[in-house]
Amino acid sequence: MKIEIKGPIISSSVQWIYDLFEMEATSPKKVKEQLKNAKDNEDVEVEINSGGGSVFAGSEIYTMLKDYGGNVTVKIVGLAASAASVIAMAGNKVMMSPTGQIMIHNASISGVNGDKNTLNHEAGVLESIDSTIAYAYELKTGMTEKELLDMMNKETWLSPKKALDYGFIDEIMFTENNQNSFVASVNCEIIPQQVIDKLRNELLGKGGISNLLNNTEETAEKSTKKSSNELELAKAKLKLKINL
Repeated sequence: MKIEIKGPIISSSVQWIYDLFEMEATSPKKVKEQLKNAKDNEDVEVEINSGGGSVFAGSEIYTMLKDYGGNVTVKIVGLAASAASVIAMAGNKVMMSPTGQIMIHNASISGVNGDKNTLNHEAGVLESIDSTIAYAYELKTGMTEKELLDMMNKETWLSPKKALDYGFIDEIMFTENNQNSFVASVNCEIIPQQVIDKLRNELLGKGGISNLLNNTEETAEKSTKKSSNELELAKAKLKLKINL
């Protein structure tokens, strides 16, 4: 059975928006639904190409894969960065394409407002999150927390050979003698929260589009041409905002 970890790592509550606009994204709910279809703890292959995203969603996916009763093989086919690199550590065996990359760094938070006490508190939260992330790497690599936190502070990019040397992966795919290769930078395309909130209000607040999302296929087929045009317009607006 194959599970794909592609696009940004997002919370389950916004998966429907990415699905609506046919954008790649991975949430805990999406992975959980696929694992439910696994029969008799069959072997699972997890294919990763993601620039990361929500650290807590990544933690939930990591935990689900670690808790799975069958064998889990992870294949990093492009990029496993940030939260996606944590998910990669869940494999019983972790493999990496000769052209792949792993990136590890400190957790970050956006949109924080408040006085010095609030900011100091958030700094403490981030330190705690970094420590838990480092522990996932530590369990896989055998490196010390200090070594890993230092690599995270520097935002470390690992080629297949370096990832193998450090113990982040168990094998380089296809051949034992690979040369390091460059990979293109990844546009994670995480939809800003304010855009999600606005879309939720606009789309679900309109009867026509609400029908498209919530009613049966028969009802959706009877939706008016106006509703279809509104949906296409909303898609275009969202894609424009992401590209800006």
